[in-house]
Amino acid sequence: MTGVVAWLTGLPSSGKTTLARAIAAELDHHGEHAVVLDSDELRAAFDPPLGYDDDSRVHLYLTLARLAASIARQGHIVLVPATAHRRAFRDAARAIAPAFVEIFVDTPLDECRRRDTKGLYAANAPRAPGAGVAYEPPLAPDHVVQPGDHAAPATIAHALVHLLHRA
Repeated sequence: MTGVVAWLTGLPSSGKTTLARAIAAELDHHGEHAVVLDSDELRAAFDPPLGYDDDSRVHLYLTLARLAASIARQGHIVLVPATAHRRAFRDAARAIAPAFVEIFVDTPLDECRRRDTKGLYAANAPRAPGAGVAYEPPLAPDHVVQPGDHAAPATIAHALVHLLHRA
């Protein structure tokens, strides 16, 4: 099997990680394994820690893209819940992945602020994508998850597993 990178993009607190974990659980239910490379978890692994400045974001997203592509080339499904607020970050990931699926978690900013359990918008509003930093939504994502879809991540995950198998 050829591996695939599925990049879940959207504003911070849009539901990317929740959806990625639901997709991984759905795959596991069918006897398949997915690797989840969560951007927040990877950011925490850097020493010294990465900030939210432009250089740190470039470093984070290029590292995520390279890791995801490397794992996918070994035949795995790699789920990457990461804002990657610039299209160029996602385009770079697409260019090096053996197969690439872009999933846009299209949650409005007000809803993301309401869900923000990490305090990102409160603490980093001038540096938060969608608030102080521009977010460039995908021009032609492979799938769009609309705000009303968040009520049933397992149902969405089931549909997205079929999308990943076609990639």
